Amino acid sequence: MPNTNNFLFTTLKIIAWIIFVGLCIEAGGLLVNFIFSIYKPEFLPNLYQKVDLTELYRESRWAFYQSYSFIVAIAILKAILFYTVILLMSKMDLNKPFTSFVSKKISTIAYYTFAIGILSYLARQTQKNLLKSNFDLSKLNEFWADSQAFILMSAVIYIIAVIFKKGIALQEENDLTV
Repeated sequence: MPNTNNFLFTTLKIIAWIIFVGLCIEAGGLLVNFIFSIYKPEFLPNLYQKVDLTELYRESRWAFYQSYSFIVAIAILKAILFYTVILLMSKMDLNKPFTSFVSKKISTIAYYTFAIGILSYLARQTQKNLLKSNFDLSKLNEFWADSQAFILMSAVIYIIAVIFKKGIALQEENDLTV
């Protein structure tokens, strides 16, 4: 394989690690915010991303737990998604990429991406319902604004996973005939 491809693949691996670390920090920060919002709400304006939902907590604990659960779950799923990408990139042999491990990891990435998209969509719909009850959750739009993109991306990744499965089957059939 040319050195350019190796360099590009290594660069993408480093970028994936950077994104993973960032997503872990975000998920951890949001989890700490959630815990602090329950026990010490006076510290919320000083915490990560200033996701202050104390007004919502005072008005409706159910809406508060529901909204924050969506936020934390989506953040954790994104971190797990990039961990799976890192596992794939670390163990994949570019000289012989059609293996069952690669196929399974690509399928797993498609499923996590779909789960993030569906969860984001459900969170957005829940937020719309809470807006009807005069809860102001507009500051939370950034956490689930890209639900359609994740659903579409999961479809593309799933198609790639199916192609890999077919490639593995053809490769195994070819190995048996030789």
